[in-house]
Amino acid sequence: MHTLPATDLELAAWLRLSLAPGLKPAALRLMLSAFGLPEAIFSQSPEALAEVAGEAAARAALAPTGPEFDSQLDAVIAWRELPGNQVVTLDDPAYPPALLTMPDPPPLLYIKGRLGLLHTRAVALVGSRSATPQGIEDAERFARELSMAGIAIVSGLALGIDGAAHRGGLEGIGGTVAVIGTGADLVYPAAHHGLARQIAMRGAILSEWPLGTPARAANFPQRNRLIAGLVSGVLIVEAAMRSGSLITARLANEMGRDIFALPGSIHAPLSRGCHRIIKQGAKLVESPEEVLEELGFTRRTAVRAASHSRQTVPWDSPDSGSSAAAKISGAQAILAAHTTNSATADFAAAQPPAPPPVPLTSEAQRLLAALGHAPTTLEILGSRTEMEDAALQSTLLQLELAGQVTALPGGRFMRASHGQSRADHS
Repeated sequence: MHTLPATDLELAAWLRLSLAPGLKPAALRLMLSAFGLPEAIFSQSPEALAEVAGEAAARAALAPTGPEFDSQLDAVIAWRELPGNQVVTLDDPAYPPALLTMPDPPPLLYIKGRLGLLHTRAVALVGSRSATPQGIEDAERFARELSMAGIAIVSGLALGIDGAAHRGGLEGIGGTVAVIGTGADLVYPAAHHGLARQIAMRGAILSEWPLGTPARAANFPQRNRLIAGLVSGVLIVEAAMRSGSLITARLANEMGRDIFALPGSIHAPLSRGCHRIIKQGAKLVESPEEVLEELGFTRRTAVRAASHSRQTVPWDSPDSGSSAAAKISGAQAILAAHTTNSATADFAAAQPPAPPPVPLTSEAQRLLAALGHAPTTLEILGSRTEMEDAALQSTLLQLELAGQVTALPGGRFMRASHGQSRADHS
C-alpha cells in the first residue's frame, strides 16, 4: 500500500474490512466491540478473533487484500473529495444513530447530500414498482404531508411508489433519503437520474455497497434492511403478496419499528400485500395525520399553515363531486333506460343470447388503467388522462355500458368488480 495520511490509513483499514469476502457486519461488530478499531483487529491472532466471532470471520478479516485494493482505495478517496460526498465509518460521530440500533450496521457508508437528514426522525414509505395512478398520488401526498411536518422520508429510489415518495418528500422541510442497492456512484433505475440529482442536492443518497457495484437482485433485501433501520416506522402503499416492501416491513418489525399500511379494494392485486400485513398487526391508516399521531410527532404550526396554503381538491370532496354529478346525469339516465326491464324473468328468458363483449378502444383502456381501484372524480380522471371533457364522458359511458365501471353518488367512479378482474388479466 502506498504512503497515506493518517486519516486515509484509517479509511483504508475500514475499507479493507468492508470488502473482506465473507465477513458479515454482525461478526465485524463483535470484533470491534472486543478489540476496538480495525487496526487492532489486524494485529490479533486468528485464534483470538475466532474466539470472539468464529473461525470463518477470523479468516475473512485477516485475509490479505487483493491486487486491486489500492486502486479501490484511490477511487474512494477521490469520490470522497467531490462536493457533497462523504464516507462515514462505524466509529465516526456522523454515523446515523438509528443504524447503531441494528445488530449488523454496515462498517462503511457512502453518502451524497445532506448528512444531517440521517440524524433526524424518519419514516420509510415503500411499495410496488408497478403502482396504480391512485397509489402514486397517495404516496406523494403522504410523503409531502409528513415531510412538511419535519419528518425525513426514506425510500429505495425504485420506480413506482418509491419514486413518488421521494418526490413528495422533496416538497417539505423534512426532505428525503434514498437508500440504494448499487454503488453510490451509480443510479438505478436509469429513469431516475434526474430524481437522484435532486435528492443529492436537497436530500441524501445512502449506500453501503462499494463504488461501482451494479444493480443485483440479491442486494436489494440487504438495502431494505437499511431502510428499516433508519426509520421510526414503515408505511406500505400498494404491495402484492410477494413484494420486497413486505420484506422491509418484516425487518422493521423485527427491529421494533412501527408498521403502517394503506388499505385498498379487495379486488385490487396491489392491495393484497397491505391487507395481509394489516391482518398480521400493521396499523391501518387513512391519512398522514394518523401516522403522525401514532409516532408521537407534534406538527409545527408554521408547517401546518404552509401545508394549508396548498389548495388541493381531494377525490372525495363534495364540492368537486357536485359539478361532476350534473355532467353524468345523462349517462345515468341512459343506463336506467337499459336496465328498466332487466328484473323481469320472462322477458330475460325471451331474449337472444348476449353478444360477445365489444373490445375496448385504446382510450377506454387508458381510462380504465387511470381509474385504479378507488372512487375517483371526473376532475382527477381528466388530469390523469389529459382527455377532453367530451371524450372523457363518452368513454366513461362506454365503460359503464360494458360493465367495466360503476357510477357512485357524488360524481365518482370506480371499477366494477367483475369488469376489473377481466381487465387485470387481459
